Amino acid sequence: MKKYIKIIAPIAALLLSFGTTSCTSDLDVTPIDPNKNTELNASSLFNMCYSNFALEGDGPGSSNIAAEDPGTAGLVRQLFNINCLGTDEAICAWSSDPGVTTLNVNQQDASNMMVSIYYNRLYFGISICNQYLEAAADVDATQTAEIRFLRALQLYLAMDAFGNIPLATAVTPELPQQKTQAEMYEWLEKELLEIEPNLSEPKAKTSTDANYGRVDKAAAWMLLSRLYLNAEVYTGTPQWAKAAEYAKKVIDSPYKLYNSEKNGYSAYAQLFMGDNGENGSSVEAIFPILQQGDKTAGYGCTFFLMAGCWKDDMTSNGTNGNWQGNRAHKELVGMFFPNNDAPNITSADMPVVAGDDRALFWGQDRTLEIDDPYTFTQGFSVCKFNNIYASGGTATRTDFPDTDFFFFRAAEAYLTYAEATARQNGGTTTSEGASYINQLRMRSHAATKSSYSLQDILDERAREFYFEGQRRVDLIRYGKYGGTNADYVWTWKGGTATGRNFDAYRNIMPLPASDLSVNGNLVQNPGY
Repeated sequence: MKKYIKIIAPIAALLLSFGTTSCTSDLDVTPIDPNKNTELNASSLFNMCYSNFALEGDGPGSSNIAAEDPGTAGLVRQLFNINCLGTDEAICAWSSDPGVTTLNVNQQDASNMMVSIYYNRLYFGISICNQYLEAAADVDATQTAEIRFLRALQLYLAMDAFGNIPLATAVTPELPQQKTQAEMYEWLEKELLEIEPNLSEPKAKTSTDANYGRVDKAAAWMLLSRLYLNAEVYTGTPQWAKAAEYAKKVIDSPYKLYNSEKNGYSAYAQLFMGDNGENGSSVEAIFPILQQGDKTAGYGCTFFLMAGCWKDDMTSNGTNGNWQGNRAHKELVGMFFPNNDAPNITSADMPVVAGDDRALFWGQDRTLEIDDPYTFTQGFSVCKFNNIYASGGTATRTDFPDTDFFFFRAAEAYLTYAEATARQNGGTTTSEGASYINQLRMRSHAATKSSYSLQDILDERAREFYFEGQRRVDLIRYGKYGGTNADYVWTWKGGTATGRNFDAYRNIMPLPASDLSVNGNLVQNPGY
C-alpha cells in the first residue's frame, strides 16, 4: 500500500478557490462568520502542486472537452499526445477526435484541443506553484525548493513544446511577458542551479518510505542534464560536457538501474506494473507520479497508458480498460526486429523472440503495416503498462490502476551520458558510455557491443523509453523530426502512408489561439 503525499480534491477546486490570476490580497478577506478559519493551508497547497501531475480535473481552457471525457485533462495523457503521437512510436485510432487525428500526422494548428489542454494544464500547475511561493515560501526551505522545481519542470515542458512562451513567476493580475526559447533556457538553468542546494539529498525510496513521490537533488540533476542535452536545439550552442556532468551525478547517486526478476517478470517489465512502488523497481524512480486506484481514480495518467493501448482480445492488463486507441508504428517494432520479421504472437512470447525484454508488444491478430490509421488492429499493440502485481498481490481496484508513472528514471542518465560523451568523441561512445548502454541492454537480456554510434544511441532510447513521452524531443535533437531535409521518415509522417517530411517550424507546437486572444504580449510561433 502506498504511503501518500496527501492529495486533495480535483484541480478545479483550486480554480474555484483562487482563480488563476488572483493576488495574494484576494485571500485576505474578513469572514462573515467569525468562527470560520480563513488561514491559508500551506500543506494542502503544497500537496496540490504535486497532485497536478497525477490528477486531472478541469484545467483552464480544457473544461469543454474535459466535461465529456474527464481524463483528457491529465498531464501525463497530454505529455504522451504531444511527444509520442506524430512520431515513429505511436498512432491513435480515434478518428472522431480531431485533436488526435491532426497530431497523428503532424498537422496540428492553434485550435488543436489536445495542444491547448497540454499548454493550459502546464500553466495551471505553474499558477498553483506561484500561489504557494507567494503565500508560503517562508514555511520550509526544502518545500519551497521542491515547489520551485515543480514550477521549473512545467516551464521546461512548456518551453520545449511551445518554444517562445510566457514566463509566469508571480501571482499578479499583470499578463506575463513572452520569452524566447533561449531566454527560457537561461532562466531555467539559473533557477535549477539556485534551488539545488536546498533540495533533499538523493535517496531511492519505496512507497512505504516517507516522502516517496517528492523530488530531491537528483531530480534537479536529471532536469539539468535534459536541458543541457538539448541546449543546441534551444539556444544554438551545444552543452555536451554539462549534460554528461549532471547525468553522471545521477548515475553516481543512490538511484540505480533495477535488475531483479520476480515471479517470472523481467526487471524492465516491473517498472511499469501495478506494484512498481513496492516491488523494488522504484530504486530507479527519481520522480514517481503517484497513482493508487482507490485514492487517485482517474483516466489521465497510467490508466490512459493501459486502456488506450488495449483491446479485449488481449490478456488482461489488470483493469477493465479496453479503449482500442494507441498502438505502435512498424518503425518502433522494427527497433527490436530489424529484419522486418516481427511475429504475430502474444506479448508473453514477444520478448523471448526479440531477444530483448523491452519488446512488450502484442502481435496476435495484428498487422505490422498500418494502411488505415483508424483501424486499431493495424499496428502491434503495446503492453508496457499494466496494473498487475509482480509480487502476486492484488491491486486496490480493477477499474483504476496503482501503477505509478516514473517521470524521471535513472536509465535516462545512462543514455544521456553515453550520448553527450559520444558527441564529444567524434560520434562514437567512449568505453564508459558503451558500458552504461550495455548495462541497460544486459538488464533486458539483449546483446551487447563494444561501441555504439549516435544512431545506435537514438535507437536505444526508442527501445528504452517508448510511450514515456520523450520521442519527439529526441528526434528533434537528431534532426529527424521537422525539416524538409530531415533524413528520416516513418509511416504516416506528414500525412501520407509512406511518410514525408514536413516543415521545421512544426518542431514546436503552436501557442493556443485561446491564450493569444487574451494575452496581447504574445506573438504566435512562426509558421502557424
